[in-house]
Amino acid sequence: MAIDPFYQTIHPAEQSKTYDAGLRSYMLKIYNYMASALALTGIVALLAAHSDAFLSAMYVVEGDAITGAKPLAWIVMIAPLGLVMYLSFGLQRMSLLAAQISYWAYAALIGLSLSVIFLTYTNESIAQVFFITAGTFGGMSLYGYNTKRNLTPVGWFLIMGLWGLIVATLINIFLHSSGLQFMLSVIGVAIFVGLTAYDTQKLKALYYQDSANGEWYGKVVIIGALTLYLDFINIFLNLLNLLGKRRK
Repeated sequence: MAIDPFYQTIHPAEQSKTYDAGLRSYMLKIYNYMASALALTGIVALLAAHSDAFLSAMYVVEGDAITGAKPLAWIVMIAPLGLVMYLSFGLQRMSLLAAQISYWAYAALIGLSLSVIFLTYTNESIAQVFFITAGTFGGMSLYGYNTKRNLTPVGWFLIMGLWGLIVATLINIFLHSSGLQFMLSVIGVAIFVGLTAYDTQKLKALYYQDSANGEWYGKVVIIGALTLYLDFINIFLNLLNLLGKRRK
């Protein structure tokens, strides 16, 4: 039976219950994968930030301050982009195990690249911003899951805005404008908060399209978890730039 998750209802009661239970299980798997990846990222970042050997291999450190990045730091920062492209364009060809390994490797690499936030911001502000992010993400994901409104037009608008944000961020690498960075962080929060609702609704729709395909279903769970993970991380980093208390 073809099902439009946004506008149609399955009339037989038992079939509806079956789909609802399956959908809840599917979304729960996605959230569990996402939460596990966030935990892995946090643990790796914390351990790396307290490893003198790692910091000296990654950064130029003078006293308690990081004054530059070494080649390894650029490799660690660029490698996750390669893994995302590998997952996005090679998902159909790779095995479920390869997709899982790539997902966990991505989360660990992000942890290594985010280790610097523990040297830049106080632990208290990092914790506060994390809980603010969790509450914001949870509320918007819940909205995306329950709303009957089709968020696709909003999603496409946000994706176009995201490309503009990326271009502006690259430009600001050379401009070093604190005012522009503040504005980009505000825009970034707005974009990724909106994308959280859109992506949740999109993942809900994918369940109805692909729930019967066993291995592909498992891959959709992984790519769905990665999508929401990226939304969470980007909300967190932009909020941290706005609200985080820097170390003296």
